[in-house]
Amino acid sequence: MKNIRIEKKNSNERIDKFLAKEIFLNGKMTRGEIIRQIKSGNVLVNGIKIKPSYILKEGDRVEVDIAKKNAEIMPNEDIKLKIIFQDKNIIAIDKPAGLQVHPDFHEKNNTLVNGLIEKFPEIKTVGDEPSVRPGIVHRLDRDTSGVMIVARNQKTFLSLKQKFKDRDVTKKYLALVYGKLERKRGTIEKPIARAGNYKKQIIAGKKTKTKVRRAVTEYEVTSEFNGFSLAEVFPKTGRTHQIRVHLASIGHPIVGDDKYGLKNIIPDKRAKRQLLHAGQLSFELKGKKYDLTSPMPEDMFRFIDCLD
Repeated sequence: MKNIRIEKKNSNERIDKFLAKEIFLNGKMTRGEIIRQIKSGNVLVNGIKIKPSYILKEGDRVEVDIAKKNAEIMPNEDIKLKIIFQDKNIIAIDKPAGLQVHPDFHEKNNTLVNGLIEKFPEIKTVGDEPSVRPGIVHRLDRDTSGVMIVARNQKTFLSLKQKFKDRDVTKKYLALVYGKLERKRGTIEKPIARAGNYKKQIIAGKKTKTKVRRAVTEYEVTSEFNGFSLAEVFPKTGRTHQIRVHLASIGHPIVGDDKYGLKNIIPDKRAKRQLLHAGQLSFELKGKKYDLTSPMPEDMFRFIDCLD
């Protein structure tokens, strides 16, 4: 149990943001996990259960009773890595769909990171939060496949992090979507924010209460099938679930995407996950140009074959 008395400098701040910043700076618990703990009653203010959106007041007494997570990530030799490329600075992985990137409150041992530290133990000290995401510069959703870059040293991590921030990394995805797009090439520029329950992202509106972020996605349709389209997608910003949210917002959600599918579209049971694949990452690092690619995975090919 941890007891905190709120000072004036922290008043007028949301409880979930305060805890994420002040209590869990070591990164052992994400903000989403903190929100779940608040909703479960493991965080009280003045002895009362509150919502994650509760605004703190000077003098509030916050009680935090959350069991500590395991501090050390355990290597797992059973996680098989498909390495596209490696040198002294980076490792490029072809991540399969269904593999979570790093441990969290629910999954601790069967993630990409568990496999990485087994084969590349030097990354244990690399990153902003090496105790949770060693070497991880960017991420892919569990059910999104494709190219991921891992830094092998801190200098490379910081350089890559800045490149992603400055949008100096070109990203190309393949997405199989429902329907035929009226415009075969276009740009989707719609701001994105978290939903009020923090379970998904939404296109922000005038009344959106969570933080609104600019989001831009370019796309080009490359093939059309019976009621489906295959598109190359180029996210110009890096928001959570950006491609999935944007494509759904124009009426063409990704096949197999249960979270952002539309009510008027019956899910296709042949797709076991969202058919989204990170096909290419291109950037320059320390004077060297990298162009890392991953071919479209077998499950996407199989689905398309069924459409012919």
